[in-house]
Amino acid sequence: MLPSYLLSLREGIEAALIIGIVLGALTKFRRDDLKPTVWLGVISAVIVSLAAGLILVAIGFELEGTAEQVFEGVTMFIAAGVLTWMIFWMNSQSRHIKGELESGVTRAVSASDKRGLFWLAFVAVVREGIELALFLAATVFIVSSPTTADPVPAIIGALLGLGTAVLLGWSLFASTLRLDLRRFFRVTGFLLLLFAAGLVAHGVHEFNEAGLIPALIDPIWNIGALIPETSVLGQILKTLLGYNADPSLTEMLAYFGYLAGVLIALRVTNRRAEQAAAQAGA
Repeated sequence: MLPSYLLSLREGIEAALIIGIVLGALTKFRRDDLKPTVWLGVISAVIVSLAAGLILVAIGFELEGTAEQVFEGVTMFIAAGVLTWMIFWMNSQSRHIKGELESGVTRAVSASDKRGLFWLAFVAVVREGIELALFLAATVFIVSSPTTADPVPAIIGALLGLGTAVLLGWSLFASTLRLDLRRFFRVTGFLLLLFAAGLVAHGVHEFNEAGLIPALIDPIWNIGALIPETSVLGQILKTLLGYNADPSLTEMLAYFGYLAGVLIALRVTNRRAEQAAAQAGA
């Protein structure tokens, strides 16, 4: 429950902030008549995201043997890829997100374009929703099996996380409380980086079991007696950080190789952005 709560809270806060910015812009323009269009886009995005998550989990649990392992591994790789893209996007665009959203609302209001406003809200929320659906599906695959799967705790945790995100989002825009979006995205981006590394490692684990990637050394250690994977701490570490009590060598190479590669790429990207900003200001 806790892992799904944390994931839903993080994605929900971002979606709540985006919708809050859009609704705030409409209030500023005194166009409350367009707010139902925004909520229609939000509800449609939620339905699409929920359907995507249910389909992913249903397909995964219908498969057996090698097909199941390959499907779950591919799902984890895709989720890690989406996370990686989002980390780089947040790193470069978080400071501009409010201005870009308000510009989109301004264009829609000026043209009385309800369709454009609907798609603005829909795309903003469905991106977070599909990401969350992928992450929760991967989480269910990590901690469950077709014979022991119990999605109820994950669903409850996700609902609680989204509910908390809605309350926090409302508080941010209904009070004097302010949030540094760039700092928020930077901190959560680091946590998501660790989660993505865990997804990559678990994907490699599934491919190890399917015989598509050699384990090389299996296991390289076993600390199951110290932190059992079935314990509460083990489940949390397994879901959020990719913990495996008895990993193969290729799992660990994938985990630390991914972390090193992304951190180096982020460092290079930030350095180039700083140089570009310095040249523009010169």
